[in-house]
Amino acid sequence: MALPEPALFTLLVCSLMLLAGSALSRRQRQTGVRKPCSGHNEPLDTVQDWPPQAVHVLSVAERRALDLLKHALPGFLILAQVPVSRFIRVSSSHSHAEWLRRAGSLSADLVICDSASRVLAVVDIRSETETPRSKRRHERMAKVLQVARVQVVNWQENALPTAQEARRQLTRLLGPAPAAGDTAFDHGSKPMPLIPVGEMAELMVPKKQPFDTRLEPVPSAFYEDADTGHAALSPR
Repeated sequence: MALPEPALFTLLVCSLMLLAGSALSRRQRQTGVRKPCSGHNEPLDTVQDWPPQAVHVLSVAERRALDLLKHALPGFLILAQVPVSRFIRVSSSHSHAEWLRRAGSLSADLVICDSASRVLAVVDIRSETETPRSKRRHERMAKVLQVARVQVVNWQENALPTAQEARRQLTRLLGPAPAAGDTAFDHGSKPMPLIPVGEMAELMVPKKQPFDTRLEPVPSAFYEDADTGHAALSPR
């Protein structure tokens, strides 16, 4: 039975609209054009949905501590904000992704290395206002490093030692100086012998110098705290 002309016309129009919509959707997938985000199931764009902003790598306290260590330990290699996964190797018998979620994504504030970049000690800059969750992260990282035989030194950000105090403290941890003749950048694993240094007159960043807190670095696991939809990490 033939369809009436109005019904046939309507069917043709609907068919053309469906074909046009399918072609447009296929073209958008091919060219990478994203549709406006109208719901939680829509894909998010890395740049448009998370506008990036460059900030400082180190906090004010970390910059002071870094400058202090350079004066206290001349000849040693001092690195800052090194991910734990960069210098700690773990067994592959269990999920490596799970280990990264627990500890590997954390960063050591300041790392003291010998001339061959072997890690000798880690200086952890702590805050008096840290949250219980932040405290657990610090403790988890310290436990991992201590089992790996990496010395961990805790400094309070508002009570940093002087260069001489830091030198005395770290000399006890780093052990005796290497034998005479070793140089700072040979291929061995011993650090350069410590040489006497004078007390620093002042640090690179004065304590009372104003700074823009909007440009302070992103704390380790900051987004882990911000994402309340995920369960807290196990303290193990």
